[in-house]
Amino acid sequence: MTRRSRGREVALQVLYQLEQNSGVVTPDVRRFIDRRLLRDRDLAAFTLGLVEGVRQHGPAIDEAIKEVAENWRLDRMAAIDRNILRLGAFEILHRPEVPAKVAINEALELAKRYSTAQSSRFVNGILDKVLQNRDSAEGERPADEAAADPDVETAPEAATPPAAVEEGPGA
Repeated sequence: MTRRSRGREVALQVLYQLEQNSGVVTPDVRRFIDRRLLRDRDLAAFTLGLVEGVRQHGPAIDEAIKEVAENWRLDRMAAIDRNILRLGAFEILHRPEVPAKVAINEALELAKRYSTAQSSRFVNGILDKVLQNRDSAEGERPADEAAADPDVETAPEAATPPAAVEEGPGA
């Protein structure tokens, strides 16, 4: 598990906790993050940034998820899946330095670890549609989305078969 993956895992735990108990105050959140990340200041700042970003952009993130979640109301989704989606959507929509493929793959790993067997497919489908909506709203995708953050693992590229070579009449 990479450092940032660990930070996302702790951010998910905090988001879930905040949803279940809205009375949790910021100093308690910071203490929880510090303890879970063994006082790694940089990673704690990254994690707190995720939590605060999801909270700050919550209504817009929820709306982006609702737009693409066919036949699913947000309040009917499992709480852990809902928070995984919020975290992934936040990174896709508001963290341009994180390649979208990485944000989706990280969300899939969280779903596999913390939710049901079917959740990773569900999360993948929703976040892929959020990404498509973002890209269609922005026009073309950036040419090199992966060049952004050296601490973020890049998603493995799908194997592409070599192009078939057409042979002309003289070959």
